[in-house]
Amino acid sequence: MNWKSFIVGAAVGILSGYATREIILKKSKVSPEKVLENVKKQFTQTGPITGSWIHMAAEPYEKHDILYQVYKGGISKNIDGVNEQYEFTADASTGTLIDVQRLSAS
Repeated sequence: MNWKSFIVGAAVGILSGYATREIILKKSKVSPEKVLENVKKQFTQTGPITGSWIHMAAEPYEKHDILYQVYKGGISKNIDGVNEQYEFTADASTGTLIDVQRLSAS
């Protein structure tokens, strides 16, 4: 075997490995537990959290004509004796918050 064949084979192997890695990373999702942990960190900045939940299965969601796979969940907070509830939508691929809605204050 000559050096040219070896170098070409090694280059093809490296490129195919890199391409496979990129494809796998694009299709992978952040775990719902990790998403909930990140959302709780964001909400904790404005006060303590009294409860939280997340739907464990990703579902389709469209915003501004862009289709996402998302996790939906909720956060409860008690601020000055008032219970506030929020529902959030987070991108399943990145964990980024897409939408937060305040549901109620009792």
